[in-house]
Amino acid sequence: MTPDELYALLPALHRRRDAENGRRLYALLSVIAEQADVVQADIERLYDNWFIETCEDRIVPYLGELVGNQVLPGAAATPSGDAPSMSRLWAAAVPRRDVAETVVNRRRTGTAALLEDLATAVADWPARAVEYRRLLCITQPVRRYTSSSLHTWHRLDRGGLVNVRQVDALDRLGSPFDEVAHTVEVPRPGSGRRPGRYGVGGVGLHVWRSRTYPVTRAPAFCLAPDRGCYAFNVLGVDTHLVTRPVPEPSPCHTADETNVPAPIRRRALTERLYDYYGPGKSLCLWTGPEAHSEPLALDRIVAADLSDWRYRPRPGQVAVDPVLGRLVLPPDNAPDGRLWVSYHHSFVGDLGGGEYSRPESAPTGEAVRYRVGPGREHRTISDALERWRADKRDHPGKAAAVVEVSGNGVTDDLTDVLLDPGDHLILRAVDGVRPVIRLGTRSSDRAGALRITGVGGDSGTGPPPRIVLDGFLVTGGGVQVRGYVGRLTMRHCTLVPGRQLGPGCVPLAPGTPSLEIAGSPVRTEVHHSILGTIEVVSPDSTGEPNPVLLHDSVLDATQREVAALRGADGGAAPIRLTARRTTVIGTVHVQAVDVLENCLLDGDVRVARTAEGTVRFCWLPPGSRTPARSHCQPEQSGDPARVVLRFAGRQYGAPHYVQLADDCAEEIRRGADDGSEPGALHDLFRPQLEDNLRARLAEYTPAGCDAALFFAT
Repeated sequence: MTPDELYALLPALHRRRDAENGRRLYALLSVIAEQADVVQADIERLYDNWFIETCEDRIVPYLGELVGNQVLPGAAATPSGDAPSMSRLWAAAVPRRDVAETVVNRRRTGTAALLEDLATAVADWPARAVEYRRLLCITQPVRRYTSSSLHTWHRLDRGGLVNVRQVDALDRLGSPFDEVAHTVEVPRPGSGRRPGRYGVGGVGLHVWRSRTYPVTRAPAFCLAPDRGCYAFNVLGVDTHLVTRPVPEPSPCHTADETNVPAPIRRRALTERLYDYYGPGKSLCLWTGPEAHSEPLALDRIVAADLSDWRYRPRPGQVAVDPVLGRLVLPPDNAPDGRLWVSYHHSFVGDLGGGEYSRPESAPTGEAVRYRVGPGREHRTISDALERWRADKRDHPGKAAAVVEVSGNGVTDDLTDVLLDPGDHLILRAVDGVRPVIRLGTRSSDRAGALRITGVGGDSGTGPPPRIVLDGFLVTGGGVQVRGYVGRLTMRHCTLVPGRQLGPGCVPLAPGTPSLEIAGSPVRTEVHHSILGTIEVVSPDSTGEPNPVLLHDSVLDATQREVAALRGADGGAAPIRLTARRTTVIGTVHVQAVDVLENCLLDGDVRVARTAEGTVRFCWLPPGSRTPARSHCQPEQSGDPARVVLRFAGRQYGAPHYVQLADDCAEEIRRGADDGSEPGALHDLFRPQLEDNLRARLAEYTPAGCDAALFFAT
C-alpha cells in the first residue's frame, strides 16, 4: 500500500487543510504505509507457512510434527538466526522433501527402493541399497530339483564356484553392484570394530557423496600429436570418467550403474556402449575446427586399456579409456583441427571453475557488455578489452564494462589488463560454462602471467579501479597485480596450484605463486575459488598491509612445508588476513589477521601482531603463534596425537580433493561453530546429513535386519 492510496481515503477537507500546513499528515501516512506493508507481508507469509512447498525453512520441523515426521539429529543442534548461512543449515538439517514424503514413505513396500529414495530426500545423495542375504552361497537341496520346484528355487548359481568366464561380474566384485555369491560373515554390517557385510539380515546403503560435474564440448588436450594421444581433461592429467545418472524407471526399481554417478568401467563401456556414449549421455566426441559438427558415430568408439599407450585402434576407430580419461586416434586418421569432448567427472562441491550455476556479479551503475565466444561479436577476450579501451577514449563515461565469455574454449593470448582510475571491469564466464585461460607453457618458469596493471594513477586522479574474475580456470601461470588497483575479486575461479599438473596430478612448480602483488594497495577478495601461493613482492608505498579476504576457498601451496602466504624475502607477508570457511595447505606468515573462523590450516601459522584479531573454531598445528584462540583444535581436545588433520585427497585434480578422511577425528569433522566441518567444504553440511541419513536408515529398516551406511568411491 502506497502513501498516495492511504491519502486518497481521507476526506477532501483534511487533504486541503494538510496541503495548507505543509503536508505533515501525508508524511505521517508515509510512515504508516511502510508499517502496513510489513504487516501485510507478514500475513501473506503466514499463509505460505501452511504449506510444505512454500513455508520458511524454520517452519519445516513444525509441519513435520503434524504428520508424525521424526525430528532428525541435525535439526536439534541447529542454532537459530536469520543469516544466510543459518538458512542453508536449516535446509540441510531439516530436508523439506523428507517431510513432504513422510506419509507416502510409511505406506510404501520394498525396503531397498525406499532406502534409496530416503538417501535422495534426506541428503540429496544418490544411493544403491543391497540386501546381502541375496548374495549368500546356498547349498542346493537335491531332493527339490523337480520340475515343479525349479520355478521357485531358481538360484542354482549360489552353490558353485565363481565362474571366471563372467568377466563383467568379476569386474564388479566388491563394489555396490557385486552379484557374485559370498560365504556368510558373522560380524554385523553396522559393527564399529569389524563390520561384516554378508549376513542373513544384512542391508547396506551405498551412497555417493561426491557430485557429478559435466564438461561440455571442450577441447581435448593433445599429449602426442604424432601418435594421436589425447586426454579428456584440458590440464592433460588422467581423470576417471563417471556416469551421468539417468532417472530410474519406477519407484520400485533398485539403482544400477546407470542411475548413480559411478565410475565408468572399461568392461561396462565395452558391453553397454550405447548406455554411455552419445549427445546428452556420459561422454561424446567431435572432430573438426569447431564443436558444432556431428559427433563421432557409435561404431567408431572402442573401449581399451591405454595405461601404457601401446594400444592402436583400427583405421576409422577411436580408443577410449574411461578409467584414465585417455583417447587414441590412428595416426593416419588425425582430426582436421581439434578434438572436442563432453564428459562427466566427480568433484567435492561447487568450488573453483566449473559448469555449475553461479550468481551473477553486476557492476554498480551502467555497464557496457562485451560478448566473447563462437558466434559473438568478439572472438577473444583481448579483442573485447581493446574495444572497451577504444570506447572509453571516445566516450569517457564508459568506465564500467562486463566481458562475458561463452563456451568452454581455451584462451592463450590474454596477458595484460590495463585499468584506468575509476574503471570497474568484470571478466566473467556465462553461467554454466568453464572457459580456460592458458598462460605460458608447460614449464616451471614465471614467464606466463596475467598482468593486471593500474595505469598512472594515485589518490588525486580518481577512485582506484576494480576488477572481477568470475568462473575461469587459469593454468600455466599466475596473476600479477601492479600499480594503482583498488580491488581484485575472484569468484568461482581456479588458479591451478603449482601452475601446471604432471602425471598423477603432481604439480610441476610447487610453491610458485598463483597471485603476486607488487607495490599496489589492492584489496583481494576470494570467494569459492582454488588458488596457490599468494606472494607480496613489494608492499604498498603507504606501508599498510594489503587486505586479503578468503571465503569458502582453498589456498594450496601443494605442500604443508611450503609458504601459502609469504613476502618477497620469505618473512611475514605484509597482509591483513581474513579467512572464513577456508582450507589452507602450507605455512601462513602474515603481519596481522582480523578473523580466522571455521578454517583448516595445514601448516605452520605465524602472525606478527598477536594483540589484535581472533582465531575461532579452527584446526591449526600445535605451537602456532596467533592472536587469542577460541574453540580451536587440537588444543581444545587436549589430545594432539589423536586429533590429527587427515585429507582423503591432497592434490588438486583428485576427486576427493581437500575432503576430510572418513577416519578423521570427530573433533575436526564437527569442529565448526554450527557442528559442521571447518574448511572450504563447510557449507556441504556433511556431518548433519550423515546423522540424518543414519537416523532414517534405523527408522525404516525392518526388524531383524542390521543396516549400515557405506560411502562409495
